[in-house]
Amino acid sequence: MDAALLAALGAIVGDDGLIGDAVRRKPYECDGLTFHKRAPDLVLLPENTEQTVHCMRLLCEAGVPVVPRGAGTGLAGGATPLEGGVVVGTARMRRVLEVDVVDRFARVEAGLVNLDLSRACATHGLFYAPDPSSQMACTIGGNVANNSGGPHCFKYGATTRHILGLKIVTPEGEVLDLSEPEVDPTGYDLVGLFVGSEGMFGLATEITTRLVPLPEVTETLLAVFPSLEACCDSVTEIIAARLEPSAIEILDRMTIQAVEASVYAAGYPEQAEAVLLLESEGSAAEVGENVADMRAILVRHGVLEERRARDEHERARLWAGRKGAFGAMGRIAPDLYVADVVVPRTKLRELVLASTRIAHARGLTISNVFHAGDGNLHPNISYDRRDADEVERVLDAGREIMKLCVAAGGSLSGEHGIGLEKREEMELVFDPPSLERMLRVRSAWDRDGRMNPGKLIPVRVCMELRTPPPAPISKARG
Repeated sequence: MDAALLAALGAIVGDDGLIGDAVRRKPYECDGLTFHKRAPDLVLLPENTEQTVHCMRLLCEAGVPVVPRGAGTGLAGGATPLEGGVVVGTARMRRVLEVDVVDRFARVEAGLVNLDLSRACATHGLFYAPDPSSQMACTIGGNVANNSGGPHCFKYGATTRHILGLKIVTPEGEVLDLSEPEVDPTGYDLVGLFVGSEGMFGLATEITTRLVPLPEVTETLLAVFPSLEACCDSVTEIIAARLEPSAIEILDRMTIQAVEASVYAAGYPEQAEAVLLLESEGSAAEVGENVADMRAILVRHGVLEERRARDEHERARLWAGRKGAFGAMGRIAPDLYVADVVVPRTKLRELVLASTRIAHARGLTISNVFHAGDGNLHPNISYDRRDADEVERVLDAGREIMKLCVAAGGSLSGEHGIGLEKREEMELVFDPPSLERMLRVRSAWDRDGRMNPGKLIPVRVCMELRTPPPAPISKARG
């Protein structure tokens, strides 16, 4: 990189905010999807919006590609610097700027860890609802980029429902201030458009989030089943009965055994073929009725055992097992491919079993732990990336699972985003005119295509459907 540019950037962020050494750049070569790797030419860690603005202006003048990065917990390759360039991370932007207890919102910096926001609000009887399994590490900014989900999104919805405002640094280094919370914004909903844009529109540095009251009563159930099929069918009936638990999660036998052999051990019965983790929140009367109705359904589907968390400690332990499941898979093999697809909830049994057959036909080890209430499946394939043949079989199985789920009326992603992993499969869902419109929207934000290049839009489409860029996004809301 040009020495003058390097010196100018270093003057902005200081020694702690500039990583140029090859060894220290190595951790930034990919996120949680390790199939694709490339080290960035440079890593910048600005401390605030002002530093980010100055950095982005210099990078724009130099025509350097920029890859935004939060904590790097993404599982679709969204933070992989595919074309080199500069990774701009938010790791030093971690402040809670404001908590408004009356209007129930918070303003935070993008690098704040998800769980830390709820901790900061707990004394006010409030919390931030979206809770990805990586919530102890992932950042609010990264959640915004991918419109992340989580176990409790069955009741509360994904990230986009909880973002009221943003302060965005554009690719040219201008500030687009949309941070004032508006429930129903007039004109174009640029905040809604930005959430889920996977770092291709700009870099959010400050985020205004909705907060919700802590529930009066929380009841957590663990239901043990003799088969994965019966477990899936009970979920289908719970949904059909229009019951409203806050979370519905399924773990299969291999996942249970991996969790119980790990530091995340939660007391799940290791010989069970599947367990269903259910949670209900609300008033005492509401929760009591909801739990009674769910238990009746579980009995009809042959539940072997039901356990209720006796206190907050036991509840936390049950959830620690679920949220630590991906980490526990390291006991099975050194690497894990976490698929992320959505299917109609009436077809849970059918598509979970079909995904398993696809993996087994290729000689692969597969386990299942997923957000059953949303129909958001996570077939997990354990493998060793040092075995090139096994890696190719894993990728082939992933593609086939995606095709299967889309053909059944599902979608490519429930919460992890498209990134590199599902980029070419976008053509399974969107026709050329739709993809062209996506490219035009992207060019309205980023005329030169420098922000997170190579993500989301299939390569062939990018080459064939290049269109003249429209006028850039206005700096004013609407």
